Amino acid sequence: MLVRVPKTIKLYINGAFPRTESGRSFGVNASDGALYANLCDATRKDLRACVDAARAAFEGWAHRSAYNRGQILYRMAEMASSRTLEIEECLREVMGLSETAARAEALAAVDAFVYFAGFTDKYQQLIGSVNPVSGPHHNFTTAEPVGVVGFLPDAGMSYSGFVAHLAAILSSGNSVIAVMPGKLGPMLAPLAEVLATSDLPNGVVNLLTESKNELFKQLATHMEIQSLCVGDPALFAEARKLGIENMKRVAAPRKEPNQLAAILDFVEYKTVWHPIGV
Repeated sequence: MLVRVPKTIKLYINGAFPRTESGRSFGVNASDGALYANLCDATRKDLRACVDAARAAFEGWAHRSAYNRGQILYRMAEMASSRTLEIEECLREVMGLSETAARAEALAAVDAFVYFAGFTDKYQQLIGSVNPVSGPHHNFTTAEPVGVVGFLPDAGMSYSGFVAHLAAILSSGNSVIAVMPGKLGPMLAPLAEVLATSDLPNGVVNLLTESKNELFKQLATHMEIQSLCVGDPALFAEARKLGIENMKRVAAPRKEPNQLAAILDFVEYKTVWHPIGV
């Protein structure tokens, strides 16, 4: 008889797999009601470690060539594809998906990585502009990443939807702190392994799990987090109020994340005046 051994799933911070500093954990059940895994119950101190890592990693990631970011996202697709069976198993066990649905979901996540890998060196050409101005100047507008992005999906978000939003935020050069709620929590293990083996610099993506939504206020008010992607409508409204002091951009997840707009939610526009003819 095969005995199911509950997994112990750690956090993913700065390219490492630490336990929460508090030592707290909580259980997540499989679709049949049996304990599937024990997840770390992250604290504010864990979040501070994520912010430090994401802030330190941002400049290097943002200043990599768009082509290189695309290579790394494509490598994520390769690594996710190689772990398809593991990801499918988790989707069946925890989310109760059928074998067909689990496979479709795992493949959709791979497709999302490929989709945004192809966009890293193209979105600037689509949304940048040369602006007509009076006087001897060349005036153009280009996009830049906003910085550190906090990602709080609602508990009902699909795995492929989570991956697609993560890839969209990364593609322009942002670093990310994501909290994986509910049934998404156990997916941290295979996803973190994909990230850790994809040449992604340490600290660019940091993944947390928690049981009581205690980190929301800290994410919304932290001055070193420039933007939030919030899935829960009630939390979205509260995040906009809490983020006023540092003018934090707050966006909701896209219903269809595989689109250019998902990238543009987390960029800022810079207009440059360059003198000519003098």
